[in-house]
Amino acid sequence: MGSINRCLLALAALVLLAPFAQAQELDGTWKIVMRKLPDGTTLAPPAVVGVYTIHHGLQNLNVFWHTPEGKPACYARVSTYKMSDTDYSETVLFIAFDDGSGKPPTYNLAGNTETTPVTHQGSHISFKMPFGEPSAVFEGDKFTATLEGQFVDYWERVR
Repeated sequence: MGSINRCLLALAALVLLAPFAQAQELDGTWKIVMRKLPDGTTLAPPAVVGVYTIHHGLQNLNVFWHTPEGKPACYARVSTYKMSDTDYSETVLFIAFDDGSGKPPTYNLAGNTETTPVTHQGSHISFKMPFGEPSAVFEGDKFTATLEGQFVDYWERVR
């Protein structure tokens, strides 16, 4: 095989494997290390506790915190996802949300799918998570999740 054919074959492999490589960069278990609130208050475990596991197209997110009134609140989501070089797509399998208001938790089993664009800047991978959830910026073993006007969560990969 000539050198041009080898180069074309290598380029084709990169194009075909690029989406897989992008998703692999997110795979792992992440823990929340800090939450910053709009008023500048910072919360750290045990005031806010979160685990986010992403593995082979499945993810599970669980976050617990206290409201400003001191009431316990939590959010849990299980979903499938696909990520390409340009798009992030997620299908909800289950969401449970208790906002700490004393009202019953809300549940979502609808199986909705949404897709958002992915941006790459150097080693940063960023996208807005679907369903009105935070914007995420992943870089190596750290990522931030920002929900405008609500919080910025800082996460680290568990090694």
